[in-house]
Amino acid sequence: MFLYLSKLLPLFFYPLGLASLSLIVALVTLWKRPRIAAGAIALALTVLLLCSNGWVAKSLVRSLEWQNLSVAQMPNAEAIVVLGGATKSASFPRPSVDLSESGDRVIYAAQLYRQKKAPIVILSGGRIDWRGSGAPESEDMAKILTSIGIPSEALVQEPDSLNTYENAVNVKKILEARGIRQILLVTSAMHMPRSLKIFQRQGIDVIPAPTDFLVSQGDLQELGNTPKAAILNLLPDSNNLHQFTNALKEYVGSFVYRLRGWL
Repeated sequence: MFLYLSKLLPLFFYPLGLASLSLIVALVTLWKRPRIAAGAIALALTVLLLCSNGWVAKSLVRSLEWQNLSVAQMPNAEAIVVLGGATKSASFPRPSVDLSESGDRVIYAAQLYRQKKAPIVILSGGRIDWRGSGAPESEDMAKILTSIGIPSEALVQEPDSLNTYENAVNVKKILEARGIRQILLVTSAMHMPRSLKIFQRQGIDVIPAPTDFLVSQGDLQELGNTPKAAILNLLPDSNNLHQFTNALKEYVGSFVYRLRGWL
């Protein structure tokens, strides 16, 4: 129940959900309380315009992604741990498992393994039942990795985790069973601050290995490199709204996890 509510309730505080809720209020109060309706419409418009412009969205994303930048030379460790959220199950009409928007996690893990940064790759992630059928994400990631030449004997699957806290708890059991003390943690750069704290809270020696950066130095420079670019980046854009929402989810997630004592 906690998992379901943790995904459902915040929807009303994210930009699109809050704007939709405001418009519903406006629709209900339009005839009898026009001032309330006007205020609700103004709130919806302000939220959408503010959260979908490039200046705000990219600044919020950057505040997360740039907290744990990779070092020039990634050190060796005893295992590479990859968190789920990077694949789409092989459901019709997909002929096989696909990589999702966060699929850089899987590719980066393969690169680190080939660079001999660690001898094994631990794949952590189950599949939430209301988010589609199919195999656990750990199995999907294993299929992708073996298809690009990573030996199956180097892969360890953890198929039961449904959130980042469970990733850390279940991976810790694997590490203790194998006597592993230090890991490279691979996840999206935006997800890394929360993930790193959760794994460290479990007493795991973690070296962050972020990937899937959405905002680069070049992206920030392009925001205002010309007057036209500065104005265009103030206009609403669905991609900016998506990035803002994902960054906000991370902050909300950190707040909730802190309340539960997981951070």
